Amino acid sequence: MTSNTILRAARRTFVAGAAAVLVSAVAVPSSVTPTFAADGPASVADLAQGLLGAVVNISTSQTVKGTEGPGAVPMPQLPEGSPFQDFFDDFFKNRGGDKDNGAQKVQSLGSGFVVDAEQGIVVTNNHVIADADDIEVNFSDGATLKATLVGTDTKTDVAVLKVDPKGHKLTAVKFGDSTKMRVGDWVMAIGNPFGLGGTVTVGIVSARNRDINSGPYDDFIQTDAAINRGNSGGPLFNSAGEVIGINTAIISPSGGSIGIGFSIPSQLASGVVDQLRQFGETRRGWLGVRIQPVTDDIAESLGMATAKGALVAGVIKGGPVDNGTIQAGDVIIKFDGKDIHEMRDLPRVVAESPVGKAVDVLIVRKGVEQTVKVTLGRLEDGEKLTSGEEGGNTDQDKGDKAPAVSTASVLGMTVGELNDETRKKFSIAADVSGVVITDVTKDSAAAERGIQPGEVITEIAQESVATPKDVMDRIGALKEQGRKNALLMLASKTGELRFVTIRMD
Repeated sequence: MTSNTILRAARRTFVAGAAAVLVSAVAVPSSVTPTFAADGPASVADLAQGLLGAVVNISTSQTVKGTEGPGAVPMPQLPEGSPFQDFFDDFFKNRGGDKDNGAQKVQSLGSGFVVDAEQGIVVTNNHVIADADDIEVNFSDGATLKATLVGTDTKTDVAVLKVDPKGHKLTAVKFGDSTKMRVGDWVMAIGNPFGLGGTVTVGIVSARNRDINSGPYDDFIQTDAAINRGNSGGPLFNSAGEVIGINTAIISPSGGSIGIGFSIPSQLASGVVDQLRQFGETRRGWLGVRIQPVTDDIAESLGMATAKGALVAGVIKGGPVDNGTIQAGDVIIKFDGKDIHEMRDLPRVVAESPVGKAVDVLIVRKGVEQTVKVTLGRLEDGEKLTSGEEGGNTDQDKGDKAPAVSTASVLGMTVGELNDETRKKFSIAADVSGVVITDVTKDSAAAERGIQPGEVITEIAQESVATPKDVMDRIGALKEQGRKNALLMLASKTGELRFVTIRMD
């Protein structure tokens, strides 16, 4: 899968003045919510009729200065004295007038749905309304209301809008439980594809827990219900008429539906919507660790029977577990009663937890399972702390030149003592300790793992090393134990940690 084939189930963008076709739908009472027949939906007319009134079209406009807007054509380079010079000057330089410097009004279309009729709350995708100057909500009966932005979350691509509930009679839908959806269950999408207005498509849940690398909490529902440009922000319904997903992305080489669409599950989206409504921002739980996947090699090196969980590669200074509760090298396999099958599970379950909550975390430390109690911090505060840590002082200690360092060659690496001279040579921060890697042999096991000169070995098999001799002794001991791989904890020049396994054969 290439990144350019993954599209936000995208809003349709065009320059003001271009035609947009909107087809109105008729809103009716939503009291009838029949279930699908076991052998497939003979008709979904009653279900669709009760839901169309709650699904809206989102129209936004944005003023783009100069010729930077979509569809802008650069002025051609003409030979000096060309007879067409005046014509092109008039068209390109003066088309917007001197006052606005060629500013253009750019419009876009997407979808959304009402979740609270009394308060006038509408949910859509963040990318549908991003950077918009004006937002309008268009209803199925042709009515239009101005909308204000309540809050957005870029990590999940969710946005909450508010309209005047007195300006139009609103019909609302509610979130269902996406965790109950199974592969093969029937679903219905309603939205505004290509600006055509209330359009109903039906399909099934094709897959769950999809990671398409669009954000840190990817857990998409995949469906073959037709989703196209303009469906972004629209609801995905179950057979009871409950919203179990927000349609947000498609895979398509052409921009049209090929039966692979993705929806944000309601389990994730509903919590974000609640926080945006209450605070105007998100308030996510934060553990304060850097993590990486547990590969088969790492599992073997740690004495684990199977590769599972999230490996703690580092602990954030000043974070919730900076007191030694959780340490680099620990593997988190359960968080607050929820199993962590792979690395990407942890950020999501932590983020869904309340700030300040005390939770039990099951870890594997040096081959032994143990439970520790952790009180969560707030992710948004942690991000500020992390950015400050990464932008901290990296000036090196100054002093007399140290004598020539002792070195050793092991596993395709040349390692040496970490002192003033090597710190200066590789720009290694003063708070990094261990044994510095001064050279990596081409095509060696270390090179295959992406190890670079200037990185520092801080631990081998979860035991600290301080000299090249320590490195040699630890590798020798592992070989005597019959280990096939050595687990190294490496520090970058600025102190960020990661774990790497290297073959010892």
